[in-house]
Amino acid sequence: MNRIFLDVHALQTVPPSNLNRDDTGAPKTAVYGGVPRARVSSQAWKRAIRTYFRDEHLLDPAELGVRTKKVVELLADRITGLDASVDRETALKLADETVKAAGFKTEVPKRKADQAKKDGGAAPAPESKYLVFLSSRQLDGLARLALDGAADITAFLKTKENKARAKELADTRHSVDIALFGRMVADIADINVDAAVQVAHALSVHRVDNESDYYTAVDDENTEEETGAGMIGTVDFNSATLYRYAALGVHQLAANLGQGLRDDEPRTEPVRRAVEAFVQAFVSSLPTGKINTFGHHTEPDAVVVKLRTTRPISCVAAFEDPVRSDGGGHLREAADRLAAYASDVERAYGDPETTLTWVLRVGPATQKLAELGTETGTLRELATAVGQAVAERMEKPV
Repeated sequence: MNRIFLDVHALQTVPPSNLNRDDTGAPKTAVYGGVPRARVSSQAWKRAIRTYFRDEHLLDPAELGVRTKKVVELLADRITGLDASVDRETALKLADETVKAAGFKTEVPKRKADQAKKDGGAAPAPESKYLVFLSSRQLDGLARLALDGAADITAFLKTKENKARAKELADTRHSVDIALFGRMVADIADINVDAAVQVAHALSVHRVDNESDYYTAVDDENTEEETGAGMIGTVDFNSATLYRYAALGVHQLAANLGQGLRDDEPRTEPVRRAVEAFVQAFVSSLPTGKINTFGHHTEPDAVVVKLRTTRPISCVAAFEDPVRSDGGGHLREAADRLAAYASDVERAYGDPETTLTWVLRVGPATQKLAELGTETGTLRELATAVGQAVAERMEKPV
């Protein structure tokens, strides 16, 4: 299959907020172009994208995965769901042995074991020593394998064939989120999955200095004679116009997904669904740090998507020299700079014969971006157009 890449660029303005905070509680920052910028980490936005898939029902639940240490309990639930005659204690034992056969190390957390002993309760379920990322279909396959060996699970999984089967089930038919964002298990390198998507840290296009909000809370039951606050605190925040970027290797995504949700569907179909879901989720997802305090519910002012065969190109360098506001905001100049830089970099390094571009934008401040490619009226139209183009490119002979 030919190399196919998607570049997704977005400009998004957020009001006073604290989307992603550091260990001191302050919004994360970075120095770029010699000045401090607001920053939202890649991890924070990838988490938002993953939860957006599920919350907005963009994909069938069977196409999504779960990342947890409680994989034994999760698998035990699948086992009892397949065979209600299996009691909980037996299901946990079957699940624990199967998870270990797949290559994941488990243990009963000492803190939970000590608490159960102190309370006189049942022993807690084992947990994996690290977060395990498994797809719904992988969990179902492991549950069926566990039931096949229910008569003597230890002996069953000692055989070379069944142990290999357990590892195979944990490493095939990956969910969309695993295929996109990858999976890394340090002590079982052979079941690692290379991520198909790379998400950049979002950076403000201009200089940002964090601010601090001093607040008080009043005791509702105070009498007129009682003065002063019941609580005093501070919360750090900033506001910014962010440049966001992600690169998606469609060929890597196709390799990671392998067989689709249904055996009879063409190989392009699961990739098309994943691409469309990713475009929608990348654009509309939003980290929720301190959202109840700030209510920073915004959507991007502009989105530019490029489908290309040459390597991905970020346009962050358009803002290496920070945008300076003249009192009229940062968005218009940011959009103008992005339009100019994207054109220049495509002319120097791109391939106009094989590159397609779509633009979704809001308001007159982003007008110049319309010159980059085909304008779409809605996010749904944008995602559909990109998905169809990806499927057509995949069907072309190598």
